[in-house]
Amino acid sequence: MAEGKKLVIVESPTKMRSIQGYLGDGYEVLSSVGHIRDLADRKSIPAELKKTSVGKYSIDIENGFTPFYVESERGKKTVTELKRALKNADELLLATDEDREGEAIAWHLLEALKPKVPVKRMVFHEITKDAIQAAVQNTRELDLALVDAQETRRILDRLYGWDVSDVTRRKVGQGTSAGRVQSAATRMVVERERERMAFISASYWDLEALAVKSDQGFTTRLVRVEGAPIARGTDYDDRGQLKKAVVVLDEARATALAQAIAAVGEASVSNLESKPGTRSPKPPFTTSTMQQEAGRKLSMSAKHAMGVAQRLYEKGFITYMRTDSTALSTQAVQAARAQAVALYGDKAVPANPRTYRNNAKNAQEAHEAIRPSGEEFRTPASVSKELDRDEQRLYDLIWKRTIASQMSDAKYETTTVTLALSADGEKVEFTASGTVYTFKGFLEAYEEGRDEKRADADKADDQSLPIMAVGDVLRLKDVEPKGHATSPKPRFTEASLVKALEEKGIGRPSTFASIIDVILDRGYVTKRGQALVPSWLAFSIVRLLEEHFADLVDYDFTAALEDDLDAIARGEQKRAEWLNEFYFGSDSHVGLRNIVDNLGEIDARELNATKISDVATLRFGRYGPYLDVVDPTNPEAEPRRVNIPDDLAPDELTAEKAQEIIDAPVAGNRVLGENPENGRLIVVKDGRFGPYLEEEIPEEPLGVDPVTGEVIDAPKKRSTKKDAAPKPRRASLFKTMSPDTIDYDTAMQLLALPRVVGTDPESGTVITAQNGPYGPYIKKGTDSRTIDSEQLIFDITLEQALAIYAQPKYGANRPSSALKEFENDPVSEKPIRIKDGRFGAYVTDGTTNVTIPRGQTPDDITFEIAVQMLADKRAKGPAPKRTAARRTTTRKAPAKK
Repeated sequence: MAEGKKLVIVESPTKMRSIQGYLGDGYEVLSSVGHIRDLADRKSIPAELKKTSVGKYSIDIENGFTPFYVESERGKKTVTELKRALKNADELLLATDEDREGEAIAWHLLEALKPKVPVKRMVFHEITKDAIQAAVQNTRELDLALVDAQETRRILDRLYGWDVSDVTRRKVGQGTSAGRVQSAATRMVVERERERMAFISASYWDLEALAVKSDQGFTTRLVRVEGAPIARGTDYDDRGQLKKAVVVLDEARATALAQAIAAVGEASVSNLESKPGTRSPKPPFTTSTMQQEAGRKLSMSAKHAMGVAQRLYEKGFITYMRTDSTALSTQAVQAARAQAVALYGDKAVPANPRTYRNNAKNAQEAHEAIRPSGEEFRTPASVSKELDRDEQRLYDLIWKRTIASQMSDAKYETTTVTLALSADGEKVEFTASGTVYTFKGFLEAYEEGRDEKRADADKADDQSLPIMAVGDVLRLKDVEPKGHATSPKPRFTEASLVKALEEKGIGRPSTFASIIDVILDRGYVTKRGQALVPSWLAFSIVRLLEEHFADLVDYDFTAALEDDLDAIARGEQKRAEWLNEFYFGSDSHVGLRNIVDNLGEIDARELNATKISDVATLRFGRYGPYLDVVDPTNPEAEPRRVNIPDDLAPDELTAEKAQEIIDAPVAGNRVLGENPENGRLIVVKDGRFGPYLEEEIPEEPLGVDPVTGEVIDAPKKRSTKKDAAPKPRRASLFKTMSPDTIDYDTAMQLLALPRVVGTDPESGTVITAQNGPYGPYIKKGTDSRTIDSEQLIFDITLEQALAIYAQPKYGANRPSSALKEFENDPVSEKPIRIKDGRFGAYVTDGTTNVTIPRGQTPDDITFEIAVQMLADKRAKGPAPKRTAARRTTTRKAPAKK
């Protein structure tokens, strides 16, 4: 680095390249690639500290909750490179993101680099030339209150996560965990499923008819009989009971009424009412509303949406995407209004610019909403060639929302008509509504999406009505009775869960994507379409937390923690004092340590049980959920275990469904034939890991007393290692096979595996074909090669196998199997490739591998995304090595005689 240059440190390599171009030769821009250090994990805490107050959490809980940080391997390398560059710099500009996380990264850099030159904090909300050059001229000091808030959040999550997760692992299962925000989110999804499980549906009927005037028809719905309202779905509670007095039509009465009305064939207009109305545009996007709309309109997960937004920000197309603010700068307001006028005319904008108030509980992270960058907004069409498909779609959404936010109100008129007639001596009334927009205003640009609601079925579609007057007679035709059933609250989607979390003040919008990603990855929640369905594992976790950590999963308490953390960020609360109260307790709060130390006995078996019926209890075991079924004729007998289908949602496992599963014939256990070599039966069975074949070993035959001729039990032999009972041969079915259709010949082929393909003529080594946990493969000595399909295990020839072995297994000489190739990674300086692996497509630079997330395909991955994915994986460090648990034998006490 040349003398006199200023060193600028940003977070990501993509941002680094953009900013370097804007600042020119007088600056060197380098990247920290995210965090360089963090709290130590248990293995990284030095031995001399493990017996001190630091040893449990990597936090000195007895001395002001001082954290003990360690640099990751990637962080050490980054710090070395940055120190080398800093030696010849005359100024250091810390240009990490302007939020708590970014402020903390800047502080950690300062602590690790210990610069001897002037240090300034450089912040910006968009990556454009003007914004970057303005940021250089308007630096500030590091905000230590923001650093304190982020550090407190990190310490809080470590204390909560480690203490409570230890309990979940012991009482629910290995691999489970709890977290301050993830547990609250999981609880919300589980509570919604509990509501659905307790819901009792009610049925009701109404009528629809087509009203016609002057050959223009519109749909009407029966609303009153003899002046009394007809039952609608909203008239019932969740137990299927009516909440008010209404007329309930059953199928017979609805059918008879329909026939009587059809016989009359006409109705008169008894009332006609028109009301004008206006609709105002929604504010520009915050992080939360962007995630919600991306989910509703683009079917993007919160994580995917944030990843796409990050790329748009780093490429300079939008402003910073982690923000709670709905405000726009004066420059942005002018740009939005100018573009609206250019596209939709002078009336498209109101006389005065619109301003929006923040309704979020703790809005503070950044100063402006998410919007297109620059003084003039680029239209989606003008940037389409510079963006990939998802970037185009999200930019289009952000651009439209921003433009619409400054446009005029939409104006409309809603007309409601009531039609009356007499049928079978009863006065019946139908209504219909139609809305006509007299001025579309902001709707020319954008209309906000909406989440599914329970009462949607009762709402009539919007339609156009003909010109009518009171007293007009209209024809009625196609009178049809319609049956309905009330429905439970819809499950959360990612969009509606984000909205609910924000409304309750739980977590920060910038963390919602990672929260949802965690509960999906942990298996607490799965997706059915867009809906989030909790697993039975989640029920066990939530029950444990509700029964033993009630305060910690209370929504108000969790939201209050966010308020307190914001008070620390504002400098109104002392970090150490607050943490001391949270951990050790106070007059108003029992304290985490006191809760954990006084848990008492927790019955893990009872915790993981849910009663479904008098005879069936759902339990969650090591291999997943199953039903414990008691024999009512012999309650003392060992309960029978019945597997439940993987795709069965908790609210679908009713007492009736459980009985259906119990009574269903056991899948498998079908005798296919007898092995002629040993006389053993070949049986297909259903196991916890799927269908399999077993060659059953017959029980030991009974003995005969040589003196009396009586049949007696064969004498039991004392088992030894050398004289252990033989194990039956077993084989899993291929994925393409069904236990209902597999035949005897195929079963014998499977049981005979591995199949000998032939002998390598050069080495004389036998080549075999078989199936394994990672799929089908061939093996020659210790050299294994994957083959393309399970069927090839039976079909592959010696020539085909030798051709596979003729190709290099590893190294540069092997033909490239990359699905996609990019230029060199800026950190490893090795080419980045996307390859297809055993667990799906993954990104690699030859050293670091990272699986492409669910919901994304190799086509979605750009060079910038690949660089960031590899950087994130390096930041996590290597995965801990698994060690086999030592098994211990417990000697059982002899049975009492």
